Formats: sequence, C-alpha cells, structure tokens
Amino acid sequence: MPIEVKIPAVGESISSGIVSVWHKKSGDYVNAGDALFTLETDKVSTEIVAEKSGLLETNVPEGQEVKIGEVVATIDDSKAPPKTAPTEKKAATAKPAVTTPQESTSGDALSPAVRRIVEEEKLEPAKISGTGKGGRLTKGDVLAAAEHRGADANVQLTSEEKIDNRQDRQSQDGRITRKKMSPLRRKIAAQLVMAQHTAAILTTFNECDMSGVQKLRGESQEAFTKKNGVKLGFMSFFIKATVEALKAVPPINGRIEGEDFIQNNFYDIGVAVGTERGLVVPVVRDADKKSFAELERAIADYAVKAREGKLKIEDLTGGTFTISNGGVYGSLMGTPILNFPQSGILGMHKIMDRPVAIGGKVEVRPMMYLALSYDHRAVDGKEAVTFLVKVKECIEDPKKLPLDF
Repeated sequence: MPIEVKIPAVGESISSGIVSVWHKKSGDYVNAGDALFTLETDKVSTEIVAEKSGLLETNVPEGQEVKIGEVVATIDDSKAPPKTAPTEKKAATAKPAVTTPQESTSGDALSPAVRRIVEEEKLEPAKISGTGKGGRLTKGDVLAAAEHRGADANVQLTSEEKIDNRQDRQSQDGRITRKKMSPLRRKIAAQLVMAQHTAAILTTFNECDMSGVQKLRGESQEAFTKKNGVKLGFMSFFIKATVEALKAVPPINGRIEGEDFIQNNFYDIGVAVGTERGLVVPVVRDADKKSFAELERAIADYAVKAREGKLKIEDLTGGTFTISNGGVYGSLMGTPILNFPQSGILGMHKIMDRPVAIGGKVEVRPMMYLALSYDHRAVDGKEAVTFLVKVKECIEDPKKLPLDF
C-alpha cells in the first residue's frame, strides 16, 4: 500500500511552506533516509527525508505553497529497487575512473547548497564553468552565474522558461524582472513593518576605542586557538559586554506584551547573520554562562548552518536581545531596527582609525561607532545611554569582563 508523504510540523507558528526543490523525481526509487525535497518556510529551510524505501510519485510541483499535513507525494514500498542490466554493468565497468568537468557539473554531483541555488535560480549546471576539484561546481560559481545572468548568455533563461517560471518574470524589453518573494523575505518584511508600527523606536549613539580589545586579542590569539581549536573574535567580547550592560540595565532585557512588561532574567543573545537568502538571527542560549571559547564555537556553528540552510526553528526563537554587526560589510554608522518583540538591539560598525583627544593630545586610535535602538515604551533615554556607556567601558577596558581564556 502506498505510503503518504505529508508536510510535517516544523514550528508552532508555521502553518505552510513552499516545496522549493525536489531532490528526487517522480518515478525514482528512493531509499529510507534519502532527501526527498526542501521545504522552505518563513523562518527556516528543512530537508524532508523518506521514511521508507519504494517508488516515489510526486503530487505537487516545485514552487507550490503547501499546508502543514498536506500530502505531497506517495512512496510505494511494494516495489523492488530496479536491477542493473548486464550490459549496463559492463558499460559501467568500462567507464574511465577520471571524472571530466562536464560530468562533475551534473545534478547528482552537486552539493546540497549548490543544488538549492541552481534550482532556485533556474541555472543550467552544464553551462557553468566549475572552479572546484575536477571541474566541480562550487557555491561561488553558481552565485556568480546567478548574479551575472544578464551579461552571460550561458545562464540566461529561455523565453519559454521565463513565462513558465512564476518567480522570475521578465518584461519584454528586459528592463525589469519580477520575482516572487521567498517566505523568509516576506517574513522579514512583515517583522520590520510590525516593529516600526508597534514600537516607539529611538536610537542612541556612542563610540568606543578598540585598542584594548585588539591588544588583548593579539596577545591571546595563538594560545587561545591552540587550546580551544577556534579563533578569538570580536563578537564574543561584545556578547560579554552586552550581558554586563543588560545586568546593569534590566529593562532592555525585557519586552512589552499587551499591558504587561515581561522581565527576562536570562540572557539569550541573538546574533544577526547575513546569508544569500536573507538575514537570520540565531540565538546563543545562556550567553552569561558561556566562556569565550563556547561563544566563539556557537557563533561559528551558526554561521555554517546559516550558509548551508540548516538552521532549525529552535535556533531562531526565544532571544531576549540582538547584536547586529554591519561593520563586516563596511558600514561606518547605522540605526539597527528592533528584532520585535525585543526591546533593544546593539549595532556594531566598522573599526576605523580616527584622530581622538587622549589626555589633551591628539592620537590616532582604532574607533568603532556603536548604536543602540530601543523601544522607548519600555526603556527610558537615561537607561539606554547608561547601557551603551557600560558596553563602551567594557570594550575599552576588557579586564572588566569575566575573562576565561
């Protein structure tokens, strides 16, 4: 009897998603544990695997929105796996072991991250030059092809494909392209508008001298890396400084819920991570209890998961405060928007040598502008300034932090 493949529940607040990529085609024989398709929701992308082996029959096309619990395919477990004909075995035996670049770009040889981009951007792998080992396509190859599709005829969609593809419709004169927003981008847009319409957002600024952190980091880097197997970055210092500031100004670690104010007595710090699919904010749990090494490992692990689209719903929910580092992209100053319903978000920016007055003399120091956006309904201006000054003091004199190298 055919087994139904249903859309599983992937989070309390998620009621639907999009079948973005089928990894197996209708009529294929699949084994238990094989990835069938990628379900893209407004928060995460999840690969759905086959629970049993059998012949797959799909019910919905790629790009279709589906509800939780909806049947999208069936697997006939009464069917046996196809047997390889003797002639095919001989041909396989005679086939050279060396893989040519053209073979390396076949769909079966693509990594999950590369395959997802190829499918979403409607690229033709055989027409893209791979720079990986043996001509294998890398993530950078397909991203570059997608970015330059207008200039590179090899990755242009045919006119028929443009008509059929609901997510990439180009005007006849080629001046505009209309793309359907992904669930993640739609969720981001809705959250930003909700924050602007609901909270009374105000931003206060300060600057900090990064000399102390840079010196301590330089002196400790070799021993820290050797001991912990991970590099000591700047973000762990700012998470530690943020926790100290939140302890000094508790309201910023809370939120408004209806007519109540919820005070969080724990410190789950969200760290904004930019990906090609949009901005996500994985949460470092109990940041106050983690060492510098544990913080760096958590940040590194989340960065890898975000790039590979493997973040889970529990990785993104429940944060009490957020840190956003626009400096990695070269931002000198900006006003971060609240990660609603949180009451505060810290914006880090580019480290830049600037002349500053030190003891009555002008010196050139590595300076960073800091920005705190906060919900003025819950946080007074004095509290916001006090918070940012506390962060500044901890960064300029890192010995005030609980150093555990």
